[in-house]
Amino acid sequence: MKTHIFVPSVSDSWEIVEGLRGGLSNIQEPEKQAGYMLKKRKWPMKGWHKRFFYLDKGILKYAKCAADVEKGKLHGCIDVGLSVMAIKKKAKCIDLDAEENIYHLKIKSQELFDEWVSKLRHHRLYRQNEIAMFPHEKTLFHPHYPPTSSPTIPDSQSIRKRASLAKQSSLHSPVSFTSQAKVTAWLQSSDDMDRCTKELSVCEAQLLELNHLLRSMEVLHRTCSAPAINALQVPSCISAGSIRLHASNPNLSSVDLTNEKTYHEPLDSPVDVSKLQEDFCRVANNREFSLCMLTTEKERLKQMLEHESCPSPSAQLLGLKNALTAAVTQNAELRERLCKIHAESHISEPSVHINLSPGPLQQDSSDGSRPLVHQVSNESRASITESLSEFFDAQEVLLSASSSENEPSDDDSYISDISDNVSMENFSNEVENERLDTACVENGGSQEQRRSCLPSPSPNTSNISLWNILKNNIGKDLSKVAMPVQLNEPLNTLQRLCEELEYSELLDKAAHTQDPFERMVYIATFAVSGYASSHYRAGGKPFNPVLGETYECDRPDKGFCFVAEQVSHHPPISACHAESKNYIFWQDVRWRNKFWGKSMEIVPVGTTHVVLPGFGDHYEWNKVTSCIHNILSGQRWIEHYGEISIKNSNSEKCQCKVTFIKAKYWNSSMNEVEGAVTDHKGKVVHKLFGKWHEGMYCGSPPSATCIWRTNPMPPDYEQYYGFTKFAMELNELDPLTKPLLPPTDTRLRFDQRLLEEGNIESAEMQKQRIEQLQRERRRVLEENHMTHQPRFFQKSKDDTWVSNNTYWELRKDPGFSNLDCPVLW
Repeated sequence: MKTHIFVPSVSDSWEIVEGLRGGLSNIQEPEKQAGYMLKKRKWPMKGWHKRFFYLDKGILKYAKCAADVEKGKLHGCIDVGLSVMAIKKKAKCIDLDAEENIYHLKIKSQELFDEWVSKLRHHRLYRQNEIAMFPHEKTLFHPHYPPTSSPTIPDSQSIRKRASLAKQSSLHSPVSFTSQAKVTAWLQSSDDMDRCTKELSVCEAQLLELNHLLRSMEVLHRTCSAPAINALQVPSCISAGSIRLHASNPNLSSVDLTNEKTYHEPLDSPVDVSKLQEDFCRVANNREFSLCMLTTEKERLKQMLEHESCPSPSAQLLGLKNALTAAVTQNAELRERLCKIHAESHISEPSVHINLSPGPLQQDSSDGSRPLVHQVSNESRASITESLSEFFDAQEVLLSASSSENEPSDDDSYISDISDNVSMENFSNEVENERLDTACVENGGSQEQRRSCLPSPSPNTSNISLWNILKNNIGKDLSKVAMPVQLNEPLNTLQRLCEELEYSELLDKAAHTQDPFERMVYIATFAVSGYASSHYRAGGKPFNPVLGETYECDRPDKGFCFVAEQVSHHPPISACHAESKNYIFWQDVRWRNKFWGKSMEIVPVGTTHVVLPGFGDHYEWNKVTSCIHNILSGQRWIEHYGEISIKNSNSEKCQCKVTFIKAKYWNSSMNEVEGAVTDHKGKVVHKLFGKWHEGMYCGSPPSATCIWRTNPMPPDYEQYYGFTKFAMELNELDPLTKPLLPPTDTRLRFDQRLLEEGNIESAEMQKQRIEQLQRERRRVLEENHMTHQPRFFQKSKDDTWVSNNTYWELRKDPGFSNLDCPVLW
């Protein structure tokens, strides 16, 4: 009797389309192709819609119909030569990963599918060959900019510089034609010379603005030597008639840099030193980013030229190096001057009281008094959130604000009265004693001192070829793909769930808020705060928990105790439960990871629950999609996009929708969030906006209240996986806690502990051993027709996992050391 083994057909899986191989070749210009295809709708829409596509010389344009393409009313353009192309023959699907967007296409007819695939292959090779032959022409077209967008087109000087570099390299270097092709291909892939030229221009402009800001601050400092706050004023030259608008404030005009005499004109508009310091920090931050880009490009070019045995660097490279050195030196001088001004212009801050109300955030007081609020520049939603962290790091000055909003000043601009609650510090002081005394499990000791640094910095991953690992997994779930341990961070997915409680004080605040609409504001802000820790974590992934793995986190200082368990392996499902005297928090989450060639999407499935027993509220919400960009090259970065819908299942009085806005390639604003709390009729009661990695505001510009902002990052966080202080504490194993933990706790896992200690080789060996043990346990279960039963969670009627409330009882009596526990590692 023959046994038939099912072998998946190649057409069932995604197949990546190879690009141009070897050196340059003479590829015939392909014929144009046009026709209708189905395109998957962009977020947040779902489903497919028919679009007309036009393919010409490697550029794929699409619109609603052929007439729109002829008129130039395009919905988008894709450079096929610069995209990763993958096809699935059985489903007749084509995916194009253009880095900033992933285009999913589908064709109903097999004949048309084969025709489009053939044409796309030909056009893709033609376009790649064209770029390799003329690398400087690559940036002459960018599919995501309209034809009139001049910033996308490099000037003739930058093109000549890049052509000159290529020419010099070919004249002075004895390398072969193949080596030259490699250098040329590298130049086109990184846009290094064009980018360096642009960044240097940006640096020059920013350094000029920094000089101007410092001069203004010095003048202000001399002017406001008197103690009166109302003496702090700005030059009268700031008016609606100025040449350009200030970058951080669309309602205020900047000082004309060419008119230096205006610096000493009378000051008649109430703006303080903190405003200038805010602007300085913003420009300095942008300048620092530009310098980092320049440094990166310089090093990459240097390494490539050395690798190709180039006898001497080009004149262009030397010029860039000299310009960069000068910029760094000037930056150091400016920073020193800013620190001096900071030290000399310190103003003490009285405490601030914040009162949220369901109506306008600032109301006339019955006694006619004026509340004290922090003053910042009047900005639109986008510009207010442009650099929240830089603003709050600057020295702030308190002024008495008018009770009426949008009161115009003499120059027709507005003085904003955005009030800052100092990151919930006032509330934290009110409930500090309560939180310190609260614990789910009595430990009989005083508050423990937690670590503030990891034992070892993160390892170097530059020698790992991700492409070799991922090239055969286009469109697949990466949770089933084995990765080297160096790509992990020394935290587990279960611990990542606990990280969502870093700002649990927002739930405490909600539990002490009587107004249901204000409670919803804090719940929504808490939902956003769970993403803040991911901002600096795009470079690594958490360990995948093995089936039955657990994690506990008892935090008397924060007033909650947390427990999590891996309840399923395929599909991977993690469940967690946390309790406090003020709230109950639980969720079960399963992730679908998809790799699309240049980026990876992480789509969570599950619902988060929070119950406030004091009010009988039961809040539920979903999670948004996450995407990690530049998986294979460049600086990785993460973004979140989608919509969180929050509802109270026990009351229809209010609901909330929070939108994580997807970054646009042509827009510098990123990580923006906006939302609204509405009543049962859909009327907006509170507006929310901010950035998920910086903070959230409630209200409307120019008047809004800061509900939450992130904690400062630890020193040298870049060297320690980008962890926050809270994240560094999660895997800490102190001698008092260790005997109380079950042997399945994540902190006892060998590979994760060894990675944290910097022992990479042993960590890799232990990781493989632990994964093999899991495979053997699964095989035994299948052979005996058994299924795994989670120990601390149970499945409810709606197929979600909830706590069975036995963990802390068993921990106390009889203790996990007296129980039978599975051996996971």
